Amino acid sequence: MAINRVGSKGIEDGAVATADLQDNVVTSAKLGDGEVTNAKLANTTVTLAGQSITLGASGTLANKFVDWQTVITAAGSSNTAVSGQGYFIDTTSAVHTVTLPASASRGDFIAIKDYAGTFATNNLTVGRNGHNIQGVANDSLISTNRASVIIVYVDSTKGWLYTDEHNAGDLQNLGFISATGGTTTTSGDYKIHTFTGDGCFVVSCVGFPSPLGLDKVDYIVVAGGGGGGGRAASPAERVGAGGGAGGYRESKDSGMCSPHTASPLAATTGLTVTSATYPITVGGGGSGGTDSASGGKGSNSVFSTITSTGGGPGGQGCGQSGGSGGGAGADCSGNTIGAGNTPPVSPPQGNSGGPNGGTTGSAGGGGGATTAGSAASGGWPGSGNGGNGGTGATSSINGTPTARADGGGGGGENSRGSPGPGNTGGYGGYLYADATGGSANTGGGGGGQGYGPGRPNNGAAGGKGIVIIRYKYQ
Repeated sequence: MAINRVGSKGIEDGAVATADLQDNVVTSAKLGDGEVTNAKLANTTVTLAGQSITLGASGTLANKFVDWQTVITAAGSSNTAVSGQGYFIDTTSAVHTVTLPASASRGDFIAIKDYAGTFATNNLTVGRNGHNIQGVANDSLISTNRASVIIVYVDSTKGWLYTDEHNAGDLQNLGFISATGGTTTTSGDYKIHTFTGDGCFVVSCVGFPSPLGLDKVDYIVVAGGGGGGGRAASPAERVGAGGGAGGYRESKDSGMCSPHTASPLAATTGLTVTSATYPITVGGGGSGGTDSASGGKGSNSVFSTITSTGGGPGGQGCGQSGGSGGGAGADCSGNTIGAGNTPPVSPPQGNSGGPNGGTTGSAGGGGGATTAGSAASGGWPGSGNGGNGGTGATSSINGTPTARADGGGGGGENSRGSPGPGNTGGYGGYLYADATGGSANTGGGGGGQGYGPGRPNNGAAGGKGIVIIRYKYQ
C-alpha cells in the first residue's frame, strides 16, 4: 500500500539522529528547498587547492592560475617577475632579462612565453636573483624559438625547477658555457672566441661540471715572435739570425669530445672557468735588430693561468732565450743559441734557435714551436747560407687547420734561411733580398738580415701573437 511522506512539521527538533537513518535513504529529492541549513551540517567549510573556503562564501585561489601580463617588448631591459604571473616576452629588437623574485616559497611559480618566436635570435635570460635554478647556482638562458615554460620554486637546494616545458628543449642555463669577447664564430656545436688584440673573455654562465666537463674551455695562447737580428754596417758580412717564435700553448681536453685536430703540443686538460671576466693579453712581436744589434724580444700573451712567453730575439751576436729561442748571429764567437721553453712549462712551449755556420756570413734560424731552428752553413766569402727557422704547430681549434709559431730564417750571403714550413715566420735576408717579418697574429719569428750590397742593416720584426678559446655551447 502507499505510504504517505512525513513532512518536517511532523518531526520534533532533534528527534531524528544519524543512527536512525538507513544509508542512502535521504536523497536530495526527499528534501524540500531550504530544509537543510548550514547549522545542521557537521562541516561548513571545504578545502579547494589547499585553501579553506566557507560554504556559501566566495574566495580567490591565489597562486594557482596564471595571471598573464601585457606583452613586454624588449629593449635590452630587465623585469623582476612576480609569483603567479605570466609574461609574454617580445625579443624582436633586443635580448631581455626576467629576474626571479628575491624571496620565494614552495609553490611560487612564474610562466614565460616567447611572444614573437625570436628567443633563438635574441635570447631570454632568467636571472636567478640568489636562488638556484635546477639545483645549480646559474642564471638560465632560453634560446629556443616559441618556448613556453613554467618555473616553480621548491626549496633552497633545487631552487626553481622547470615543470612545464614546450618547444624549449633543455632550459637549464645550458649545461653549457655562455660567454662574450673577441671575434666569435662557431664550428658545429662549438663556439670560438678569437682575440687578435687585448680584450676580455666574459663568462656569464658556466656549464655542467664533471663528468660532462662542460665548465671547461680549450685554448691556444701564442706570444709575440722575437725580432730577427740586424747585420753589422762594417764589416757587412756579420749577418743576423732568425728570431724565435712566440711561446705556443694549447689544450684539447680529453673529456670535451671536441672533433677538432690539435697539435702534438696540446695539453689533455682544458681550463675550468667560472662566471667571471678574464682579461686577455695578446703579445706584440719584437722589433727587428738595428746595425750590429740583436732583435727585440716578443711580448707575452696571457689567458687566465696560461702565460706564453715572447720569442727570443735573433742575434747579430748570440741568440737569446724565450718561448722559442733566437738563432746565433754571425758575430757570436761562442756560437751560443737562445734556449726555448724558457721559463719551462709542460708540455713545452717552444724550442731553441740554431747555431751559425762557424764563420761570418751565415746565421742560425730561430726556434719554432715543435722543432729547433736549423744551423747555418758555409761562410764568408761567397758561401754563407742562413739556417732555416724551426717548425711551428698546426691546429684546427678555430675550425680550419692553421699553422702558427714558426721560427724566422737566419741571414746569409749565398742563400737565406726560410721560416718553418707553415711560413708564419719571416725569411732571412741575403744577397738578393731583405729579411721579412713574422706573420701577424701567428707569433712567427722575424727573419735575420743578410749580406748584400745596398741592403739595409735592420732585421725584421716578429709577428704579433693570438689567443683563441673554444668550448661546447649547445
